[in-house]
Amino acid sequence: MHQIHMKAMAKINLGLDVVGKRPDGYHDLRMLMQTVRLFDRIRISTTRTGGIRLKSNLGFLPTDDSNLAVKAARLLMEEFGVHDGVFIDLKKYIPVAAGLAGGSTDAAAVLVGLNILFDLGLSGEELRLRGARIGADVPYCVMRGTALAEGVGDILTPLSPIPDCSVLIAKPDIRVSTKYVYTHLQLDENTVHPDIDGQVSAILRKDLRGLCGKCGNVLETVTVPAHPEIQRLKDVMREHGALASMMSGSGPTVFGIFEDTATAQKAYAAVMAGSLAKQVFLTVPFWPHPGKN
Repeated sequence: MHQIHMKAMAKINLGLDVVGKRPDGYHDLRMLMQTVRLFDRIRISTTRTGGIRLKSNLGFLPTDDSNLAVKAARLLMEEFGVHDGVFIDLKKYIPVAAGLAGGSTDAAAVLVGLNILFDLGLSGEELRLRGARIGADVPYCVMRGTALAEGVGDILTPLSPIPDCSVLIAKPDIRVSTKYVYTHLQLDENTVHPDIDGQVSAILRKDLRGLCGKCGNVLETVTVPAHPEIQRLKDVMREHGALASMMSGSGPTVFGIFEDTATAQKAYAAVMAGSLAKQVFLTVPFWPHPGKN
């Protein structure tokens, strides 16, 4: 095998809670993670010239080791003494810096792809352990599907799939600094925490409305006041039939969950008509099948 094609899929946070601050400065999280069928396309080819080269359809993306996909390739190739070079052709469709784990899922796809391409024999757990050295979301992006993520996001408990639904994703034309969000997050007795355990129970009951009724993201307490566009997107989605609308990660992307495609399509049209976001996608949840990417 000389090349492999991968789909690097985005994630949304159905629930995101910050339960405390760690001595190392990071935060302890409890999150309900879901993969969606919005994805980057990655083609990895072996070369005789050695080294790692990355090309992207987005000219502003870095192509050196500051790109997590390159970092992932280097990690495995150095550990296993791979002498061939690799060329990574990255077609980027997931919005950048959006709270959708775009860079992390690219890194995860490269880890999985190189494991197959060079027959390294690493298990999923072994890939996730290596992914944790690249970024907190990478282990989840290796696993994909529906999962409870704890710690800094690296302690994962796979869950059964959420019920069928449509997911509307919209990224407003603003930039949000994750560092700013966590630095300004205030946790006290007045903080309203999402019911993550209640969401897990709803998933086990296959209760989509129950799941959506408990959606929440504690980081919205920082991001929404700073960027009212996020609240406007949430409101429009709810006004047009979303069972839940919420910011993903530290933002600025907003998603809505809909019971049926027709309602989601009307909400899509409303978001587009209001010029509320430049990047808008209508998709569905993704559940992995063993041996497939």
